[in-house]
Amino acid sequence: MYLTFTEQVKSILAEAIEKAGFEAGEISLEPSQHADLSSRIAFQIAASAKQNPKEVSDKIVAEISIPEDSLVGKVAATGPYINFSASDTYIHKTYQSIRADRENFGGNFASGKILLEHTSANPNGPLHVGHIRNSILGDTLSRLLKRVGYDVEVQYYVNDMGRQIAIVSWAFDHFEFDKTKKGDHAIAEIYIKANAALEENPAKVAEIDKFMQLVESGDEATIKRFDEAVDFAVAGIKKTLLEMNVHHDSFVTESSFIRSGAVGDIVERIKATGRTEVDDGATVVDLSDYGYEKTLVIQRSDGTSLYTTRDLAYHEWKATRADRVIDVFGADHKLISGQLRATLNAVGVQEPEVVIFEFVSLPEGSMSTRRGKFISADELLEQVEARALEEVTIRRPEMEDSFKKEVSRMVGIGAVRYDIVKVTPEKSTVFDWKEALDFEKQGAPFIQYSHARACSILKKAEEEGLWNPEAELNPALLIDDSEIAFIKKMALFDQVLEKCASELKPHHLAIYGRELADAFNQFYRFSPVLAAEDDEIRQARLGLVDCARVVIANVLDTLGIDAPQSM
Repeated sequence: MYLTFTEQVKSILAEAIEKAGFEAGEISLEPSQHADLSSRIAFQIAASAKQNPKEVSDKIVAEISIPEDSLVGKVAATGPYINFSASDTYIHKTYQSIRADRENFGGNFASGKILLEHTSANPNGPLHVGHIRNSILGDTLSRLLKRVGYDVEVQYYVNDMGRQIAIVSWAFDHFEFDKTKKGDHAIAEIYIKANAALEENPAKVAEIDKFMQLVESGDEATIKRFDEAVDFAVAGIKKTLLEMNVHHDSFVTESSFIRSGAVGDIVERIKATGRTEVDDGATVVDLSDYGYEKTLVIQRSDGTSLYTTRDLAYHEWKATRADRVIDVFGADHKLISGQLRATLNAVGVQEPEVVIFEFVSLPEGSMSTRRGKFISADELLEQVEARALEEVTIRRPEMEDSFKKEVSRMVGIGAVRYDIVKVTPEKSTVFDWKEALDFEKQGAPFIQYSHARACSILKKAEEEGLWNPEAELNPALLIDDSEIAFIKKMALFDQVLEKCASELKPHHLAIYGRELADAFNQFYRFSPVLAAEDDEIRQARLGLVDCARVVIANVLDTLGIDAPQSM
């Protein structure tokens, strides 16, 4: 609703500016403490018209004409600023739209196909805490982009032929593989042992190189070995992703681009640009005119390709299948992702939009899969859910164990997802489960509890015969400040979604969810619902509680967090 309100303000303002004899140019609007929207256009016009900004704003406001049933209410000049307040129609239509659209409220204003890649961790062990931010950020972005209207396909790019997989494949011949364990954890065990063995005996590295040459040349036996290792790891990774409520539409393998000839094709086209040279036997790309002093290696001296080379072929393939291609990478990929974009540009291929995030860590310290110094995502999730169960048991000791476990699962996963995504991607963060699970800190549990409270109020009202969801309700009866403020906060959902989608930064939605839950609690604190003496007002307020349930659930769903009906 807020986006429609904004468009109406711009239209009304542009018409008034023209009537006042000025040229509008681009009209920008911003929130204000004195109104719902404010414009500084008078400053812009005054500079070119050589007039006083206050006089300009007064002349424009004098020409304002508001259509009947507009979402725009009052318009006033406050010095050089032109302030716009929403009308009662805005309030009423927001209320009615939420109740009519339900789970479809918010979004559906964009179109086009997006191919989004995230996580894509090497299948040489389980996902660890360092991967969690990639997965949660990517999954939340996909949910956001789908809600605003895009057709989004989410992919995981599987490194099924790199050096790490060659080491895992080699390890199968030298160490016992424990099939009783979750596949990704069992793979990590032999991978760590293999790395230690290779460090002790560097001559064995030649065997790894041989494996890589064989797999790239299409040797069936070696390919089968690699595939088996990758399948074990990916099966375990998928389970972890699903536990975090993270979903991919497809898992695309690196090797498919070798076998299709796409890698060889793009290497030849890069060479044809005249940018390549041979450096110590390897083929490298000169990207100095794009601002990169370091060359990009696309082919080893033995003729084998690199992860980057195969990634170039993968991106060319993606570019033919979507209007937009989005990658989610960690900060350690900042250089290589820039070189990848530059190389694609040099051969005339659509470049991806890249979301770079800084890392998440635990107070315990750093992690390394190669040396075995890491905390797996499975361990973290298990620990967080256990802590959540303790909290739920304290709060609801009378409930069945099944209830406690289900709620603790929803609260635990929600706490992890929210705490990770609430921070803007370019800032590093430390995940602290104590703060994340604090019901009083206005994180995920606070928002989830607000949804559960709305459900509880409606359930009680229905049981007592005070609430008929099908009744005709009158939003005009909602006139208290807390009621109006809450409705206006719900109306902002579209604007927040648009900001997140345009900036590819979902932390705005996380912040909005917290503010929305707080606005609902303020309304409930100051406006009696079940205790309202007038039946029509009670019905209207119960309708507002129903709106709260809908919009909070929609926000949580977009954040990939469950909305419990009871906590």
